[in-house]
Amino acid sequence: MDPRRNFQPGRYDSRDTFTPGSFGPPDFGESDEAELVSVSWNQDYSCFAAGTSHGFHIYNCEPFKETFRRELKDGGFKIVEMLFRSNILALVGGGPNSQYPSNKVLIWDDHQSRCISEFTFRSEIRAVKLRRDRIVVVLEHKIYVYNFMDLRLLHQIENLANPRGLCCLSHHMNTSVLACPGIRRGEVRVEHFGLNMVQIINAHDSNLACMTMTLDGLLLATASTKGTLIRIFNTMDGTRLQEVRRGVDRADIYSIALSPNVQWLAVSSDKGTVHIFSLRVRVIGEDAYSTEHETSSNSLQPLVSPASGANPGSSLSFLRGVLPKYFSSEWSFSQFHVPEVTQYFAAFGAQNTIAIIGMDGSFYRCNFDPVNGGEMTQLEHFHFLKPDCPR
Repeated sequence: MDPRRNFQPGRYDSRDTFTPGSFGPPDFGESDEAELVSVSWNQDYSCFAAGTSHGFHIYNCEPFKETFRRELKDGGFKIVEMLFRSNILALVGGGPNSQYPSNKVLIWDDHQSRCISEFTFRSEIRAVKLRRDRIVVVLEHKIYVYNFMDLRLLHQIENLANPRGLCCLSHHMNTSVLACPGIRRGEVRVEHFGLNMVQIINAHDSNLACMTMTLDGLLLATASTKGTLIRIFNTMDGTRLQEVRRGVDRADIYSIALSPNVQWLAVSSDKGTVHIFSLRVRVIGEDAYSTEHETSSNSLQPLVSPASGANPGSSLSFLRGVLPKYFSSEWSFSQFHVPEVTQYFAAFGAQNTIAIIGMDGSFYRCNFDPVNGGEMTQLEHFHFLKPDCPR
């Protein structure tokens, strides 16, 4: 089904602004105390957005402070997707008594204080992803990809039922990569749009629960609904590069994050622990390729280094050829414990730090020892919806 679109074509420039259209703004104004509906990181994890029952708030991570908020009289948003640190946001209604429908995306220019475009669908929107040249709208069974400059529909992707709205994008200008569930259980479809190539990865036997990519889109990390293993793949040829173990009991994985230098991986789950794993992937720098059209799978292939990472492994490794994979997968290098009563989402900060945001309104910043691992040290803790939150 094609979405019905209402928009004024505009111009998108290097300042991350979009020439405003003709739509009126949501009714921002004073409201009662807000209830948290959603939290989400921006693309480089330097900020996060909190969708509430009465609008949204934007927070900077280092130093931690609220940068701005918009209060609504008529309800809030279940999706607030930022475009890096720009004034452009994608908003989808949701939460208690929201008068904004869950099947409509509003592209909001906060600098102009107006809605510059909207997309309406026949079913509930599960996620929206932005990059500087694309808008991606995720429904349960279909994904739509639009050109940001003129809002033209570029691609439609069919997939298996995707109630979690799983989808990730690359954000380097010379790679255009999208990963999403495929049409079979446990399968990931990777679209290399610039190369006009599709890679299908059989990642897990169970349904997918969580996924993330590096900013260049060359590495993919996935977890299934079983929640015991996290796997890292080369998106060019589908090779499995590494496998790490969160635990032996089934768990619901809330977030996976890769550090900018691709040395570390962080995982949060309903077991109340944020785990950090050491990666053994060698990454080739951007200078290894000039444009996506000139690359080959060989020049972009990340390799697993021969030296073992810092994750504890099995002392029975000499029997690895006979024992099941349980003994050969690697365990976490460092951990931080959070309450099990809510969802937490982790991301990497500067200088061996982790930021963690929770659906209870908590923000943690922790430090991990890159040499010895072990328990992380808590550096900061705020309740970001409280009046005493830094501004």
